Amino acid sequence: QVQLVESGGGLVQAGDSLRLSCKVSGRTFERQAMGWFRQAPGTEREFVAAISRNGLNTRVADSVKGRFSVSRDNAETTVYLQMNDLTPEDTAAYYCAATATGSVSYYYRADYQYTDWGQGTQVTVSA
Repeated sequence: QVQLVESGGGLVQAGDSLRLSCKVSGRTFERQAMGWFRQAPGTEREFVAAISRNGLNTRVADSVKGRFSVSRDNAETTVYLQMNDLTPEDTAAYYCAATATGSVSYYYRADYQYTDWGQGTQVTVSA
């Protein structure tokens, strides 16, 4: 069974940067397409970023385009979410997700397409 452990969240000020990490174990990392989602209190979980199994294709949500980026290190079995120029609207619990389905070049934006989830890491951005 795959395990995903997020880290790197915290309390920052508007304009700061954070890098979230998601360490994956229990299943061949290279076979996992990965995604990042977030959920603020009282809202639905929303897509943030995704990366294909081969790392060549990525996608970020329009709300974070130009500020966030996603990458992966297969040797470290870790996926990253680099977040720059954070705003209070980015405050949420951030979750990474994994799925072993699909082609090596696919990424996925819908949460139902993922089979495994981490416990989340909280990001709080003060004004």
